[in-house]
Amino acid sequence: MQFRFLPSLIVFLGSYLPLAAILLAQDVRYSDISKYSCLNIFERNTDCQMPLDNAGYSLTIFIVCLACFLFSIITLAIAKPNIPVDITEARYTPAELMNYTLPYVVSFMNLDYQQTGKFVGLMIFLIWMFWITYKSGQLILNPMLTAFGWRHYEVTYRFPGNDEYFIGQALSRHPLTLGRHNQTSIQEVLIFRKNNIEE
Repeated sequence: MQFRFLPSLIVFLGSYLPLAAILLAQDVRYSDISKYSCLNIFERNTDCQMPLDNAGYSLTIFIVCLACFLFSIITLAIAKPNIPVDITEARYTPAELMNYTLPYVVSFMNLDYQQTGKFVGLMIFLIWMFWITYKSGQLILNPMLTAFGWRHYEVTYRFPGNDEYFIGQALSRHPLTLGRHNQTSIQEVLIFRKNNIEE
């Protein structure tokens, strides 16, 4: 199963919100935080400044990742599972942590936005990671979703009254058991909320 490109990119960028926060924290000039008072934002000649070395890069990347993550979580939150399916097999698939954590190791190797070569290298690495996860169809194995209570499953299921079986990927807020459940789908991923919802 493969997401369309734009939703894939949104999920991928949202999954790296912690990395964006780390890079933002590394961009702060902590010695300058107390020098400027930004409480009086309506004064014209205020000395309020952001104590960031590269505010344009660090804030933009953080805000983009935050927006993508919030979009992903809100989309899952508003999904309304209302189509019954009978699950005959459900296999829990843990999130792929190794590939996800590699960029974090890079972020602690004296990387900042002023080191153009290292920053461009990190961007190339993340683009390559995105392309691999996009093409492999494993984008939904997202540790950020796991942190917010979503579990990934590979399920075999059928619709009531239909003898044809399907195999697909599913996200659930609870451990999936065999039997009838209500679901909805987003990009061919089944979304479950509660167990054994009988119609």
